[in-house]
Amino acid sequence: MYSTARICSDISSPLYPDVPDLFATCPKGLEYLLRDELRSLGIADAHEALAGVRFSGTLEQAYRACLWSRLASRVLLHLAEFDAADADALYAGVRGIDWSHHLAQGGTFAVDAVGSGSALRHSHYIALRAKDAIVDQFRERSGWRPDIDTEKPSIRLNIRIHRERATLSLDLSGTPLHRRGWRQGQGAAPLKENLACAMLLRAGWPAIAAQGGALIDPMCGAGTLLIEGALIAADVAAGLRHDGFGFLGWCGHDAYLWDTLLDEARTRAANGLRALAAVYFGYDHDAAVLKEARRNAQAAGVADFVRFEHRSIEHLEKPAGCAVPGLVIANPPYGERLGERAALRDLYRTFGERLRKEFHGWRAAVIVSDDELGHRIGLRADKYYVLYNGALQCRLLTFAIEHEDAPRGEPRPLSEGAQAVANRIIKTQRHLRKSFAREGISCYRIYDADIPEYAAAIDVYTAISSEDAQDDRAEFPQAWLHVQEYAAPRDIPEQTARTRLRDLVRAASAALNVPRERIAVKTRYRARGGSKYGRFEQRDLFLVVEEGGLTLRVNLFDYLDTGLFLDHRPVRARIRTLARDRRFLNLFAYTATASVYAAAGGARSTTSVDLSATYLEWAARNFTLNGFTGAQHQLVQADVMQWLRHDRGRYDLIFVDPPTFSNSKRADDFDVQRDHVELLGLCAERLAEDGLIVFSNNLRRFKPNLDALCALEVRDISATSIPVDFSRNARIHRCYELRHRR
Repeated sequence: MYSTARICSDISSPLYPDVPDLFATCPKGLEYLLRDELRSLGIADAHEALAGVRFSGTLEQAYRACLWSRLASRVLLHLAEFDAADADALYAGVRGIDWSHHLAQGGTFAVDAVGSGSALRHSHYIALRAKDAIVDQFRERSGWRPDIDTEKPSIRLNIRIHRERATLSLDLSGTPLHRRGWRQGQGAAPLKENLACAMLLRAGWPAIAAQGGALIDPMCGAGTLLIEGALIAADVAAGLRHDGFGFLGWCGHDAYLWDTLLDEARTRAANGLRALAAVYFGYDHDAAVLKEARRNAQAAGVADFVRFEHRSIEHLEKPAGCAVPGLVIANPPYGERLGERAALRDLYRTFGERLRKEFHGWRAAVIVSDDELGHRIGLRADKYYVLYNGALQCRLLTFAIEHEDAPRGEPRPLSEGAQAVANRIIKTQRHLRKSFAREGISCYRIYDADIPEYAAAIDVYTAISSEDAQDDRAEFPQAWLHVQEYAAPRDIPEQTARTRLRDLVRAASAALNVPRERIAVKTRYRARGGSKYGRFEQRDLFLVVEEGGLTLRVNLFDYLDTGLFLDHRPVRARIRTLARDRRFLNLFAYTATASVYAAAGGARSTTSVDLSATYLEWAARNFTLNGFTGAQHQLVQADVMQWLRHDRGRYDLIFVDPPTFSNSKRADDFDVQRDHVELLGLCAERLAEDGLIVFSNNLRRFKPNLDALCALEVRDISATSIPVDFSRNARIHRCYELRHRR
């Protein structure tokens, strides 16, 4: 590592000093693009890292990165790295730098802090201690105290704490580089300029522009994609209008070098704009946002080349005079911003239809956050790229557009691994088909990480109808798939896991002949605290399925679980057998499918307790679907533990299927291993003398505390409660029957 003195000495030397260590930040997903961009600027020593690119070079190259990069968010000059186990160590490390080499008397500064350590948990406090160290050094050496200016400081510093180490950098970019300086207004959900450039580069726009192709954005909003596309084609430096570079007030700044680079950029921009053709077309259904787009194009200097029109997607067509195939690119609504889901599905479908009808031979690129909506376009993507719009993971899909009447090509062959998955699914289906047909089973598990590299569970739900008033009953029954990804090991790159999941979904679709729009995929992402499930859809699509001669509602898309636990199929059947003329209690009832089974078995009464009003409403519909109404079937919204402490009823059959853990704000924390003795003890108090408790849970390592449950006879029935389609995962749940000791 270079010492601070070495860095400052080099920076203050004559032209083109060495800059030892720099880091250009960017949104996730842009790292490789940014690396290639920096190398194209003559920075050979550029290497991708998480959310950025590390590089070294000259001060001129650092300036070029700030001026020309269309993808970077910031360019940071590394000043020092030191231990920062606590506030005192942080203070000492910052103060160990000679700040007079960086900040002139009368200047201002700001400190941005990210990360945390065991003793330094708050970014605001980290920034405050760093600020104190700088101010104290100046005050003791010169008697002058520099001021803080968070808006336009002379220099902006960045300090990052990771694993008790601090990295301190000078922010050469000042304000984020995606703020080009041309944006005068924006729509409801603006696209950042560097993400727009990433979309254009991935879609091949520079080559299309060089051949004279047009650029069309049919949902252009404030015009970001069109403006950035025109600036790329015209060779206008991304930072030419950027206001507030962070090095302008820095002691190491070389004004002559910077002015030379600006003059070069202005000359290139003038030449490029003179040669630019008016082949940029932006359409939007919102007339108000088009006013902002025109203002933005004017500020960017490309208003003469971009034509904006108030036009809906239904009227998208190829502009007259576009003889050379061009690019249609769009950032359509994701679903979070525009009301009804059905309207979004229609929008994407119409977009695809217009592309096929009007743009034969063109390229298209669309960024989506929802795979199901992406499939609604109806075109086969030749490539896809993972990009992040803020914190939201998206996919950029690129297409070569065939004519509407062109013959469809053969489906893209499955990869070797995907074909192995398809073969396994077909073999399992063949093995189970006869027994399922004999027992009338139409909802089942068909795949459960049978090939370890393709780690997901796939369940088949055969719907007899949907609750959509528009559905055509003649189209049913339909097979739908529910895919749940298991967390990949930490040593598996996230992109590899994504590719495997995509291949698995294609394999399941091919093997079971289920179209992609009828496949729900629950994906995981890595975040602080471990692997988590990602955002779920809001399709509000409820299907009706049959099980054991009963009809039940399921929702495959909107929730983590579907409303029907398939592994409990034998348990529900046993409850029906046991329930005749008994008072049945269902705790943690969820959608009350077990209660419906008890009612079907002739239970004298059913009481279903759950904390969720949503699930209890769902339960009420399950009862109604099967004709079970009346006061003998009660649905109770309550915390189960609190309800048991106060209830005075007597029950002959109790089914209790608690979550592994719960930390709901509306109820006491619950942990099944810790709390099962108290839970079952409360159940025993409500149990009739000759009654039975059926207790199930999904904690794989669960061990009942038999000593504490000595007043009850406990029988493990797990082996007989696992259905054949879950036999590959025999510890999917643990199930017990408990009675009063005689």
